[in-house]
Amino acid sequence: MSSTSTTGATPQPAPWKSSFLDHLGKMDSPEFVFSSLHPAPNKDSPTPYLPRARYCIFRGFWAELPENKHNDAPRNERSYESEMPTFTTDVRMQKPFELFSSSSGHADKEEQAKGSGGGGPCEAVWWIKGDTMVQWRVRGEAFVVGPDIEEENESSGVRTVKSEVGSRMRVAKEEEKEKWSWKTELVGHFGNMSPGMRGSFKNPPPGQAVDKPYDEEHLKLGEKVSTLDDAVARENFRVVIIKPEMVESLDLKDPTKARRQQYRYQESTGKWSHVETWP
Repeated sequence: MSSTSTTGATPQPAPWKSSFLDHLGKMDSPEFVFSSLHPAPNKDSPTPYLPRARYCIFRGFWAELPENKHNDAPRNERSYESEMPTFTTDVRMQKPFELFSSSSGHADKEEQAKGSGGGGPCEAVWWIKGDTMVQWRVRGEAFVVGPDIEEENESSGVRTVKSEVGSRMRVAKEEEKEKWSWKTELVGHFGNMSPGMRGSFKNPPPGQAVDKPYDEEHLKLGEKVSTLDDAVARENFRVVIIKPEMVESLDLKDPTKARRQQYRYQESTGKWSHVETWP
């Protein structure tokens, strides 16, 4: 692993992690609402950003790629652990740009959000219905991992990702950590998707009017990609990592015993504080 990750307090295991995974295991599909900030369209807007929300699929915690017998991509050893949820997205969608434009770098053009980087504020919410009746809320910053993550000449965005995300990666196997690769993890996420999902990264330009021209030779709806090296799909594929600062679970199963559990990450100690509150 690159040595660009920050030094400081070693992140400790999160006390909420096992319950979170247990609850998500009860869902038919671990869908969640992901909210980010979009630049206001007008300079005279009363607020510089507007909220945007959409459903995404939880793809596991960063550095803990879920097992998939159909994934033939090379895999990292489980050298690291983390409590950073991940999901995948197409770089042509608005999420990457929003995470770049609302970050400390304040990118103002979509071309500036094509590589790794970001760090804009975000919130993710899961609702586990049925017999569980628990809402999980994760608030923090989100970073984008793209195909430039291991290029020889690192961009400022790559350095930001490796520093900020790396600071929350906990060593699980000391003897294997230097072999761990950001690119291998990225490709592993691509391989963990079905051929149909991989093919979605070859869709026509998201959000573009259907009567406008586009690269019809390489971009089509309903494509299936069974390999790991499809140039078009891989160029558009991104993994987004949520670096949580606050995690909250709200148990509504029994109205007479409802409670809210709030956990906050403490940078100075690497530990999570915990407070139980009324719902």
